[in-house]
Amino acid sequence: MPSPSSPPPQGPVDATRVPRYGGPTTFARLPRLDEVSRADVAVVGLPFDSGVSYRPGARFGPGHIRASSKLLRPYNPALGVSPFAAQQVADAGDLGLNPFDIGEALRETETALTRLTEDGATVMALGGDHTLALPALRALARQHGKLAVLHFDAHLDTWDTYFGAPYTHGTPFRRASEEGLLDLERCLHVGTRGPLYSEQDLEDDAVLGFQVVRADDYEVDGVAGAVDRVRRRLGDGPVYVSVDIDVLDPAAAPGTGTPEAGGLTSRELLNTLRGLTGLNVVGADVVEVAPAYDHAEITGIAAAHVTYELLSVLAATRKGR
Repeated sequence: MPSPSSPPPQGPVDATRVPRYGGPTTFARLPRLDEVSRADVAVVGLPFDSGVSYRPGARFGPGHIRASSKLLRPYNPALGVSPFAAQQVADAGDLGLNPFDIGEALRETETALTRLTEDGATVMALGGDHTLALPALRALARQHGKLAVLHFDAHLDTWDTYFGAPYTHGTPFRRASEEGLLDLERCLHVGTRGPLYSEQDLEDDAVLGFQVVRADDYEVDGVAGAVDRVRRRLGDGPVYVSVDIDVLDPAAAPGTGTPEAGGLTSRELLNTLRGLTGLNVVGADVVEVAPAYDHAEITGIAAAHVTYELLSVLAATRKGR
């Protein structure tokens, strides 16, 4: 919560005075980072998709998520919190990442996120492809120590390589585990499904520190069961939440690069995220939104609401403290 002597957080433009299709183009029409004295949460775009293995286009994801966020309102009744009043949230714009050199883009992202968080701000990143979860984990592990990763995705993203390349959107969590950034007793995938290359994929994944809540497990255990497993696995230490939008069924998120049938509904995902309230979330991302495949902003709207729920979890946790 802001201290009594600090000015109240500056929130979104009032939609009863400025129509939603006008006004700022920031996330949820929030102030820019240079318009506030400091931010508790910085929303930053990572417009990069040079690590994708199938359909490109996620470099346009940050702008699409922002455009799809204009209808978000300031009070979240599900959590009983006003995420833009309980904390200062500001839009830090997009990073200018090198699209021709993945290694350089990783370094640029790590440097920028380190700078954004050095005064205590939490980063909420909008992708972009999943490759850049790795530099986010590098930056945050330097500050917080080994991290738990809560990874929502259709895919494991713990593969070793594509075409001999070590850094792609399918490898970030293997590299993070190999680099010692992760707490191997506290990491979890949620929503995985679809074919794998072999059974060895799952065996390697377990060695790298991950347990799995499959999309099919929601049919048996429901959201409450999934949340219970998530909270027991994550514990009390620092947590990084990474949401690949393809965790949702293609009916709820067609605008993504590697869609898989049989995914979560948006209701299941949003309610699972709400169950994270009280955990020590130190950073998050929402990635793999590819607007060229997104009819009627279906995917963009889902991603905007995922971001809103994560911001609400941060606010509700601050409120609880």
